[in-house]
Amino acid sequence: MSVPLIQQVRVGAYILGKRLRGVERYPLVLMLEPLFRCNLACAGCGKIDYPDAILDRRLSVQECLDAVDECGAPVVSIPGGEPLLHKEIDQIVDGIVARRRFVYLCTNGLLLERKLDLFRPSPYLTFSVHLDGLEAEHDEAVCQEGVFLRAVAAIRAARARGFRVNVNCTLFDGMAPDRVAAFFDFCTTELDVEGITVSPGYAYERAPDQEHFLNRRRTKELFRDVFRRGAERWTFNQSPLFMDFLAGNQSYPCTPWGNPTRNVFGWQRPCYLLNEGYAASFRELMEDTDWDAYGTGNYEKCADCMVHCGYEATAVNDTISHPLKALKVALSGFDTEKPMAPEIPLDGQRPAEFVFEHLVETLNRPDPGPGERSDAA
Repeated sequence: MSVPLIQQVRVGAYILGKRLRGVERYPLVLMLEPLFRCNLACAGCGKIDYPDAILDRRLSVQECLDAVDECGAPVVSIPGGEPLLHKEIDQIVDGIVARRRFVYLCTNGLLLERKLDLFRPSPYLTFSVHLDGLEAEHDEAVCQEGVFLRAVAAIRAARARGFRVNVNCTLFDGMAPDRVAAFFDFCTTELDVEGITVSPGYAYERAPDQEHFLNRRRTKELFRDVFRRGAERWTFNQSPLFMDFLAGNQSYPCTPWGNPTRNVFGWQRPCYLLNEGYAASFRELMEDTDWDAYGTGNYEKCADCMVHCGYEATAVNDTISHPLKALKVALSGFDTEKPMAPEIPLDGQRPAEFVFEHLVETLNRPDPGPGERSDAA
């Protein structure tokens, strides 16, 4: 695995400190979205389907840094939208790095090469460039030709300048295991990236393409098919137990508070993937959210989710609790032949509530008051 030793040590010490103090719920990664606007319109994305008035909003530098301080997570992921569209993204990154937090700046790569002068290489900064396969697959996924080649050129330029870079990949139903394996080979041997972050696509309820999201069984089958083709030669920027979970060998519940989200509306309930209201502060998010109402087995919308922002925190906590189990998986690899671990039963889950339309209408008003914000939540 390619997570740097300094990051493993800092995150491990953070978790142990929380446990020694008896803290039950704590964040590992802050998902900081300074804007929703993007320069692509991918069919599987549910983050850009907002009116222009919302897409034009931005978090200020101070709002971003306040969120980092308020949350306290050791790692900050900056997704979007496309974060490099934010005119003060360099100040946001500099402020987070100065706090010695590990920053993963997510980007589609289209603006990266000409924005590199805004940043300085640091062990605390990683550019996480989104690639969903080789050229044909990626350009189809992002609904625009030529994006793959521009992203690859940007990765090479960033590596030449001494920046940490990884590839962020989402796998969808219908992807051929041989092509996925070839893509992982390309990333590992030709791109010189530190690792690959991979996750199955989550079924955003308003994404234009609803036909290619994976259910849990298909997710496990796809990852097993891919891992049979040479997982030992690929470097993943994730914990071994999370990858073992994707292969169907671990029965994990979701840890939705592990990756809290702060965006232009506030602190998103309950997680990065589900948008069912907002809290005014991180403390309110943690203390007033009904966490037991969410997650696979608890809520219909969560039934098929196996995404890293919900389950990586579970795997990391399991690693701290059972280091020998994690070491065994890291050394021996992912078993692709044994029976899969039992699935979480869905018979007790509550039905989905479709509140997004009303939520957007409320949040799109010029100045929603506190009462309106509470009603939306």
